[in-house]
Amino acid sequence: MPPIRQVLRDLARGRAFPRCAMAGAGNAASHFWTSAPEACPPQYTRVHETEGGWVYTCLYDGLVTVEIDGALWSHTWWNTDGETVTVFSRAARARLGAWDAGVDPAPVDQVAQQPAPAQP
Repeated sequence: MPPIRQVLRDLARGRAFPRCAMAGAGNAASHFWTSAPEACPPQYTRVHETEGGWVYTCLYDGLVTVEIDGALWSHTWWNTDGETVTVFSRAARARLGAWDAGVDPAPVDQVAQQPAPAQP
């Protein structure tokens, strides 16, 4: 059963709302809507020429930023088609102990250090 449907089913049966095992002091997650070009990383921004001028779009609709122990852990970009991409911070990769060697960490580190976009 999909997670959202399961949560709604559990709540309807009087069960408590689920808690995240990562909940606690210094741990947080935030959601932001993307907007190209100012709130979308360059690698996910597309530019299209139209009769009215240039139109910027972002491949992803939203961004979830996770902090663990008060430090950036990851950015996860998502879109309504169900596609996601997660970029882990250098600290997260060190704690996880494994990283896809096929990914060049330099641009990943640069993106991971970008602040989350401001809410409109």
